[in-house]
Amino acid sequence: MNTDSPGSARSCASAVSGTVSGSDSGTVSDSGTVSDSGSGADGRVIVALDFADRRSAEGLVERLGDACSSYKIGLELLTAAGPGLARDLFGRGNEVFLDLKLFEIPNSVAGAVRAAGALGASMVTVHGMGGTGIMAAAVDAAREFPRLRVLALTVVTSMTGSDLADIGVAAGPEEQVLRLARLAMRAGCDGVVASPREAGPLRAALGPEPLIVTPGVTLGPVGGGAGAAGGAGSAGRVCGAGGMGGAGGAGRAGGHARPGTPGAAFAAGASHVVVGRPVTRAADPAAALLQVRAAAREAAGKAPGARGPHSGG
Repeated sequence: MNTDSPGSARSCASAVSGTVSGSDSGTVSDSGTVSDSGSGADGRVIVALDFADRRSAEGLVERLGDACSSYKIGLELLTAAGPGLARDLFGRGNEVFLDLKLFEIPNSVAGAVRAAGALGASMVTVHGMGGTGIMAAAVDAAREFPRLRVLALTVVTSMTGSDLADIGVAAGPEEQVLRLARLAMRAGCDGVVASPREAGPLRAALGPEPLIVTPGVTLGPVGGGAGAAGGAGSAGRVCGAGGMGGAGGAGRAGGHARPGTPGAAFAAGASHVVVGRPVTRAADPAAALLQVRAAAREAAGKAPGARGPHSGG
């Protein structure tokens, strides 16, 4: 949040402290822990801890070790495990993305944002469909916590045009995403959450500064829509075994109706990707994470107009 101008988000450069190296030579040890030769964790790659209990989540965190510095905690794990895990992850030096999808009266939203900031969260989500009042309340509450970024959720990645029509929205997903993103910028949000398929149009519309965080990432080829598949090099080629890509509804990757590869998302202008089941449910989560990171490096600098989260500019 920029306290001088509510319509302009803070630079991506200060959003996440992870680093990227173009000479990564990461390996996976016999114990399953990732070891990187000088590359460090890439804070642009956020691993979603979509588990039903704390023990499972902590098991994955331990297995990934220093190779992952950013984790997302959603409603399931927060409800099951309480806020302690988020606080502990922050205490260990990790970035914590609390995906709360806040959609309540402004006072309640503001209270939840303050609670997220007190836990040490670096990102928190509020529903863009809640309108300017709700988003502005979240932005105002986050001013107490300089490291906390408010992201507006645009259109949930499981939704299609027919789902929007069911709730009376005539626009298709991309049109609705752009409409809500512009509203979020006017409310002072630091960025938006949308599917990988909207990363390009969003970057073109919003410019280089706002964060664009993209869940719905799959490691296998995906079909349909420009920018949905392929992407930057290895992103469209890696598909390993062990549930890489997941299974949702018909034609959906892991329940996401608008998925994309990490390389495609970064090359289109995403500042961050959120990867869940392709890593957490993989036979070898550490190796899967290395594949996502490789796609991030390969796409670095190719995003049209994007300054990126570590540009320092």
